[in-house]
Amino acid sequence: MPDYYPIMLDVHDQPALVIGGNAVAAEKAAALSAAGAHVTVLNPEFCAELHDLARSPNVTLRHKAYEYGDLAGAFVVVATATYEPELAEAIWHEAQQNNQLVNIVDLPARCNFIVPSILRRGQLTISVSTGGTSPGLAKRIRQQLEALFPVEYATYMRLASIVRTYLRQGGLTYAQRDEFFGEYFISDILDLLIEQDKIKAFDSAVRLLRRYHIDISVSTIIHDMKEAEHEH
Repeated sequence: MPDYYPIMLDVHDQPALVIGGNAVAAEKAAALSAAGAHVTVLNPEFCAELHDLARSPNVTLRHKAYEYGDLAGAFVVVATATYEPELAEAIWHEAQQNNQLVNIVDLPARCNFIVPSILRRGQLTISVSTGGTSPGLAKRIRQQLEALFPVEYATYMRLASIVRTYLRQGGLTYAQRDEFFGEYFISDILDLLIEQDKIKAFDSAVRLLRRYHIDISVSTIIHDMKEAEHEH
């Protein structure tokens, strides 16, 4: 097995092709669509989940079996029909000819990228991979991490992003910003968010900012947090 080079891939507004019509295909199509890709799903028949997904403007169902040439134009290809070895080989060889990103589910030797188990908390993304050798174990490790990174991390990360803007506007150097976030990390801000006390959490951030000569009010943070939520 190769030593994979981990990256975060921007598929926004890119064409993606999913080959298959089962629940796994639906899961792959939903993930690509959520990341902003324009997804085409190719298969003679589709499960109920895929019909539901097709209500989205960026998911299209094509009722046909794969034929050579169907991969043309796709930025990324995912195939779930691994129960048909000849079909998997045909998809792999066409993708190789086209220099495309291709993942044939459950066949690591026929993938030039693999999809890790993912935990998202707002702007925080944690990926867990076993190099394709044990996806089930990767999923359970990710589930264990969910307890370490509660849902309040989404607010915590959004606040960190806003605070970083204040620091940059205040002219702080990279080293000073790094020092600030060292203190931010060990502060009580996350604990207060977990306790559902946002005002105290924002006040704690304000007091920390003032130690770095950045004078921002709690009301300003509340306004900017609301603006950031609308953007997402």
